[in-house]
Amino acid sequence: MELLEYAQWRNFEKTIEKAKTSCENNGITVMDHFADVSKMIKIGKGGNREVDDYMLTRYACYLIAENGDLRTGTEFQK
Repeated sequence: MELLEYAQWRNFEKTIEKAKTSCENNGITVMDHFADVSKMIKIGKGGNREVDDYMLTRYACYLIAENGDLRTGTEFQK
């Protein structure tokens, strides 16, 4: 997400969904490349919260980069 300069997770997640669709359209099993996981993040006053995340293969990263929307400046940090 940060490498591709997405400002918000929800916008990046849309790109991940497009990449998953591309993977499926290529006849490749999506779960082999996009594994749903979760991680703990720190929140105020020392608390933790579980958030959704993905473990990605190199192919999944390629598809995400390929499906990123570079035309909309609102999705990316300037």
